[in-house]
Amino acid sequence: MSVKKQYLKSKPVCKVTFKLSKEEARTAHQVRLVGDFNDWNTQAPPMKRLKNGAFTATLDLPKGGQYQFRYLLDDKEWENDWCADDYVPSPLSWDDNSVVRV
Repeated sequence: MSVKKQYLKSKPVCKVTFKLSKEEARTAHQVRLVGDFNDWNTQAPPMKRLKNGAFTATLDLPKGGQYQFRYLLDDKEWENDWCADDYVPSPLSWDDNSVVRV
């Protein structure tokens, strides 16, 4: 798991690339990135699957914010990003949500 940030000089946004390795995705055929930035839409478009079996997605997020998120594997299993900037308790379960700050 990893979160890569690229701050743009020309716009008040940060390009954030989320990546889930093949090992972290386990046997998942599809992974969705779900969080504050897409209103926790569990039907968000799937992340792109790479040839090496990893999954990736890049979003433009407004600078100066923090966003909670999780990965949804095969529409049934939730996974955190253990390289996230922080973790906060989920208001819906006993789990934590990952947090990215930009």
